[in-house]
Amino acid sequence: MIRQPAVSGRFYPSHPTELARQIDSYLAHDSEAGPGPAIGCVVPHAGIMYSGHVAGAVYARIELPRRLIILCPNHFGVGQRLAILSEGAWRTPLGDASVDEELAEQIKRACPLLREDAEAHRGEHSLEVQLPFLQRRTADFRFVPIALGTDRFDALAELGRAIAAVVQASTTKQDSILIVASSDMNHYESDAATRVKDRKAIDRILTLDARGLYDTVRHERISMCGYGPTTTMLTAALALGASRAELVRYATSGDVSGDYERVVGYAGIVVS
Repeated sequence: MIRQPAVSGRFYPSHPTELARQIDSYLAHDSEAGPGPAIGCVVPHAGIMYSGHVAGAVYARIELPRRLIILCPNHFGVGQRLAILSEGAWRTPLGDASVDEELAEQIKRACPLLREDAEAHRGEHSLEVQLPFLQRRTADFRFVPIALGTDRFDALAELGRAIAAVVQASTTKQDSILIVASSDMNHYESDAATRVKDRKAIDRILTLDARGLYDTVRHERISMCGYGPTTTMLTAALALGASRAELVRYATSGDVSGDYERVVGYAGIVVS
């Protein structure tokens, strides 16, 4: 099965040369810091003209392994609430990115809440926009796509613990696994209000507090669309021995558009 691109030409250029040029420019912004090992990360997923510089800063900071688990929100409520795809490939203008079938099957066995479901992924942009960055960083990688449409903490945490168990059993010195949480931050409030709200959520991520993030987002009414994936990633990362998180870059859409009345926040965070 080939999952066809849903937002090519809208969220990112459809021409391969132009897409590669733009992605490379974002990856170059943080090159002086040098890549290092990571267990997980939080990466935004807006149109790359708005959030590409934040996403690129994260991916430039990480030593990318050949295997990844990418957790994304289900923006449209289509399909299963915990939806995985365990075979095939995803197409972008830069080529096809293969699903890690072995790793996907292991995660499905470890977490019975997951359901095989292509429909939840068909029109979802939040995972798709990560792939061109990965394709420009490494030519040979495989990934497991998981879309989360649930807001139940116990389900998010159960998936995180299952992922940690699989990663721990599968990781070797030569073959590590990165857990990516795709998320934008607060939506469609003023730049000033968004920065205040986002700081509250970011502070919980930086202390590796999965439950604290979940509660803060809900109690403070922070419209962070990927708080579910981030909660799952943090749960897994803690179980895998994570001890620190770093805010690599923060921005809002207003930094690009000049409209500071209605912005979206973007945070790039590396967990190690």
